[in-house]
Amino acid sequence: MKIHFIGIGGIGMSALAKYYLYNGHTISGSDLDYPSAFSKNEFENIKFFKGHKKSNLEKGIDLVIYTSAIKEDNPELVRAKNLGIRTLSYSEALGQLTKNYFTIAVAGMHGKSTTTAMIANILIKAGFDPTVIIGSKVRGFGLNGEPSNFRLGKSKFLVIEADEYRAGFLNHYPDIVLITNIEEEHLDYFKNFNNILKTFQKFIKRLKIKKNLESGFKRYLVLNKDDAGLKKLITKGLPKGIRIKFYSLRKKPKNLKLSIPGLHNLSNALGALEVAKIFHIKQKLALGVLKEFTGIWRRLEFKGRLNGAMIFDDYGHHPTEIKATCQAARELIKNGRLFLIFQPHQYYRVLTLFDKFLNAFDLADFLILTDIYSVPGRESEEIKKKIGSKILFDELSKIRKNVYYIKHFADIEHFLKNNLKKGDICVIMGAGNIWQLTEKLLKDSLNKR
Repeated sequence: MKIHFIGIGGIGMSALAKYYLYNGHTISGSDLDYPSAFSKNEFENIKFFKGHKKSNLEKGIDLVIYTSAIKEDNPELVRAKNLGIRTLSYSEALGQLTKNYFTIAVAGMHGKSTTTAMIANILIKAGFDPTVIIGSKVRGFGLNGEPSNFRLGKSKFLVIEADEYRAGFLNHYPDIVLITNIEEEHLDYFKNFNNILKTFQKFIKRLKIKKNLESGFKRYLVLNKDDAGLKKLITKGLPKGIRIKFYSLRKKPKNLKLSIPGLHNLSNALGALEVAKIFHIKQKLALGVLKEFTGIWRRLEFKGRLNGAMIFDDYGHHPTEIKATCQAARELIKNGRLFLIFQPHQYYRVLTLFDKFLNAFDLADFLILTDIYSVPGRESEEIKKKIGSKILFDELSKIRKNVYYIKHFADIEHFLKNNLKKGDICVIMGAGNIWQLTEKLLKDSLNKR
C-alpha cells in the first residue's frame, strides 16, 4: 500500500510509520518540522513534506493515518476524505495491528514507556522476538542496533504503549494489559477523575473482545497494587473471566537490582517481572535483563557534563513525574546540589493541576521555570490568558527559595554556566522543545574545550 502519515514526526506516529515501512509499504508523511525519530536510512526511504497542505496528498494513496494532535480542518485530512481515501487515527491504526498479534499493552499515566521497554527486553532475551511500538527510543531496537521507538520482530507477539489520551486505547485489542497507575491527567479531554476511571474500566473490558489466538497464553490484567488510583478502580469492580495479577514494592524480590535510580523504576520493574511470569520466563533471566537495563530516551537520560556537573534530560511534565524524577536524581547526589530546569507543558495542565505543581519541586535545590510550551492549535487563547509560568513562579516564590523565572533559553544557559559546580546534578525537563537547551548547552561546552 501507499500510506500517508499526517504528523509523522510524533513519537508514536513515527514508530507506526516504521512498522509499515519495514513491512514493504510506500510511506509519505508531513509535519511542521523535520522528524528526529527516524534514522538517516529510514528517512531517506520516506517522502517527507514540511508543513501541512493538500498538495502533500499525492495520487495513489491507499490509506491516511493522522495524529490526534491535528484538527478536523487539516487540509490533507479534508482532501483525503473528499477523495474517499480511507482514514484512520493513530490509535485506530495501531488497534488494527493488535488484532493480528498476541498483544501486551502497557497503560497508565506514568511509567508506560519504561515498563514497555523492560517487558520487551525480557521477552527478547527469552527468545520471544516481539515487535515493539513505544513512545520513546530504546537502545538496540533499531535494525542496526541504534536507539529506536520501533522494533521489528518475527513472532506473533506485539508489545505496545497504550495511550489513554482521548481514550485512544479503546481502539486496541489486547491480550495482556498492565496498568502502572491512574490519576488526574489530560483533563482538557477527561474533565474529571471519575471519567478517567470509567475510561480505564472500558479499556480493561477490551481484554474479553478478541477471539483467542493459538498462543498458549491466557488473558491477564496486571495491576500496581501500590497505586491509589488503581485501588479506586478495583473497588468499582473488575470484569469476570480475566486473570488478575498484582505487583507491589512491598513484595520486591531481594535480588532485584537496577542500574537506574528511582522508586518508580523499581515499581516499573516489578510490573515487568509479573508479565515475565505469565510467559513462564525464569526469574533469573528476567532479573538479569532488568539489572542490565540502562533506561530510555529522555527519561533521566545522562547527556554529559558542564563545569563537572552531570546534565540529564527528561520528558516529565506532570507533578507526579517531577517528584519521581527529582527523587531518583537525588539518589545520584553525594555532596552536590540538584538544579531543575522545567518547561511546563500545556496551559490547561498547569491551570488544572496548579496546587499539585506547587508541591512538585520540593527536592530541587534550585528551580528555573521557563515559559509554558503549548502544542500549536491545541489550546484556546482564553486558557492562555488565565495562567502562565510567571504566575506559577510568583506563588512558588512565597513558599521556597532559589526559584527563578527565565524566559529565554540563552539566559538559562548563561545561568547554568555561572552556577553549576562539580558534584551538582542538573535535570532539564519538559515535553516541549526544552531538549534543545540541553543539546545547545553541551554543544557549546564541547566547542570551548
